[in-house]
Amino acid sequence: MTERELYIGIMSGTSMDGVDTALVALTDHQIELLAHDFLPMPADLKQRLLAVCLGQETNVQEIGTLDHLLGHLYADAVLNLLKHSGHHASQIRAIGNHGQTVFHQPNGATPFTVQIGDHNILAARTGITTVADFRRKDIALGGQGAPLVPAFHRTIFDVRDSSVVVLNIGGIANVSVLKPGGDVVGYDTGPGNVLMDGWCQRHTGQAYDRNGDWARSGELDAALLTTLLSDDYFAKPAPKSTGREWFNLPWLDNKLADHHIAASHVQRTLCELTARSIANDVQRFAEGPAPELLVCGGGAQNALLMTRLHALLPGWQVAPTTAKGVDGDYMEAMAFAWLAQRRMHNLPSNLPRVTGATRLASLGVIYPAD
Repeated sequence: MTERELYIGIMSGTSMDGVDTALVALTDHQIELLAHDFLPMPADLKQRLLAVCLGQETNVQEIGTLDHLLGHLYADAVLNLLKHSGHHASQIRAIGNHGQTVFHQPNGATPFTVQIGDHNILAARTGITTVADFRRKDIALGGQGAPLVPAFHRTIFDVRDSSVVVLNIGGIANVSVLKPGGDVVGYDTGPGNVLMDGWCQRHTGQAYDRNGDWARSGELDAALLTTLLSDDYFAKPAPKSTGREWFNLPWLDNKLADHHIAASHVQRTLCELTARSIANDVQRFAEGPAPELLVCGGGAQNALLMTRLHALLPGWQVAPTTAKGVDGDYMEAMAFAWLAQRRMHNLPSNLPRVTGATRLASLGVIYPAD
């Protein structure tokens, strides 16, 4: 397959701040970002989704309503992107939509993952065939259903004599470890912004700590950091994945029960938790004379977090993915456009060594526009 095709990728992540859309041109091994857009998540919709994610009592009617509202939100986001880019729906081969994760439980007696957002509405309103529900087939094959982006990272980043780790810091932080020789490792390291954002919202009314400024005003609490890092998740071997169902404010409140410190000190310690949990894992993958850590996602905008990663990883070249010509804010949306392309051509898109699935598979369900 060498023909140039246009795809749109959609991502609304753990932070639930809004919907990222990316219009890309794809050939076999090349991807070009042609246009991108961001549509904020309505505050009421975010709060209702958070209630579901955190296990508050709900019912099928509420889930169905949220599914419907998200379908229209995704359609609005795509139509805005088309309008701003000057492209027409007829030019787009397909949309790849992650959907909104409301629960992720890949382990235990009944492994499952749930992403909502009515893809029929998305396909009908845009007139573009939509590919979605990417994770459940991997889980059916014994995998985690996550992370799916490492296969995309392997396609777009060159690896020569040193390891390259691509770090996405969204609500949850995940790594794609690209080793010389072609081996790939990938998993969720733990919290990215989710705890920092939630604590900041609770105590300042702001959705996030811009540049880490509030955290800078506090002091690191070593005892609390030790308590947080002792959580079982960090000791689990890969493959592993997580989300709000594990790392959330009730989790933090439980850890804080024996610690009585100022809110700003907690924020500083949460920033250190994200940095240390990432660095503890990344440093294990140093190979070659010049290993690189390429950072994308919202956490790349947190100056304090980036400073700490630089300090904790001496010998590593730490830089945003923009240094390699890839827009870090739209990396995951681009990845789901790529995943849609793989599905439309019935090509494998998971990496069993990353997810734990028993075999390669072409992931996603196709929702035709007609």
